[in-house]
Amino acid sequence: EEQKGDNNSTECSELGVMDLKFTSSRKYISISVPSKSQTMSPHIKSVDDVVVLGMNLSKFNKPTQFFICVSGVFMFYLIYGYLQELIFSVEGFKPFGWYLTLVQFGFYSIFGLIELQLIQDKRRRIPGKTYMIIAFLTVGTMGLSNTSLGYLNYPTQVIFKCCKLIPVMIGGVFIQGKRYNIADVSAALCMSLGLIWFTLADSTVAPNFNLTGVVLISLALCADAVIGNVQEKAMKLHNGSNSEMVLYSYSIGFVYILFGLTCTSGLSPAVTFCSKHPVQTYGYAFLFSLTGYFGISFVLALIKIFGALLAVTVTTGRKAMTIVLSFLFFAKPFTLQYVWSGLLVVLGIFLNVYSKNMDKIKLPSLYGLWKKTVEERKTRTLSHNV
Repeated sequence: EEQKGDNNSTECSELGVMDLKFTSSRKYISISVPSKSQTMSPHIKSVDDVVVLGMNLSKFNKPTQFFICVSGVFMFYLIYGYLQELIFSVEGFKPFGWYLTLVQFGFYSIFGLIELQLIQDKRRRIPGKTYMIIAFLTVGTMGLSNTSLGYLNYPTQVIFKCCKLIPVMIGGVFIQGKRYNIADVSAALCMSLGLIWFTLADSTVAPNFNLTGVVLISLALCADAVIGNVQEKAMKLHNGSNSEMVLYSYSIGFVYILFGLTCTSGLSPAVTFCSKHPVQTYGYAFLFSLTGYFGISFVLALIKIFGALLAVTVTTGRKAMTIVLSFLFFAKPFTLQYVWSGLLVVLGIFLNVYSKNMDKIKLPSLYGLWKKTVEERKTRTLSHNV
């Protein structure tokens, strides 16, 4: 009986729940001992629950979860991309990319505040100094990205955003002294060649091409490559929630952009222009911000349920679809060079994903393929002789 009691206590400690039962059926005492993750994150009701836009995906089976997540990613991000290009197609709006970022940051702050009010734990866990750094990087990422659309075609901007690996690898080599395998190096080379080819095609067929746009989107990529590491480290170290991160980083970023536009006298012309076209500017910007906010929720759910490999595959397909729709809905010159350079970038993305998941993805070697071909030929020869 002592051994049996030890087994029961072991099971209870593993499950994190201890039940004390009495002989009387009327009395039942249940003492729940929360797990470590639940203790660290009291705003999460259940560790296994994945809630997106108030919908608990944990109640559905895996195929249904995948269908809902992929549908959400494609639907919201395709609308996001369409509205972003639609705003910049308004005549006279191209110089006001920073003001669009200001409005977007304002909406994101409001959405983050609303979401934070819906959770139990509303404390700020990450230090203010860290948020000031994250806000600066966020301003650089989104502000420079939005401003670059005043100089580049939208497909070119999307292709550049697919190639975050390049600044990440360069920073890893010079800052941390990292060494990369041949798959990573090949991925960076494919992305670099694809970017150069795509940019050359854009400069050939686009009459309003400006090298300034390439510089802006490249700087945005560098900031984007840094911000991911800073956010991940801060959230793991201080156990901050997504809604907290959104609220404080975007609200501080809002102050940064507002101060910058005020000092450079860029606020008054933008406000004057947008007041004359409120629907095409503020109306589209609201939907643009809302769909972007919803889209990232489904991406995070996809990563949590199915892993980063499948999430990268889905988001890459979404970006490819965005480029196709951009050529369909907005009149712009087209050349087959866009196709080949885009496929080269997709190859680089696949090599990058493969290098990180070599244990999950088993590609056949050239020797294996040759050996299999020889064996099949021998089998056919023997069957023919028989």
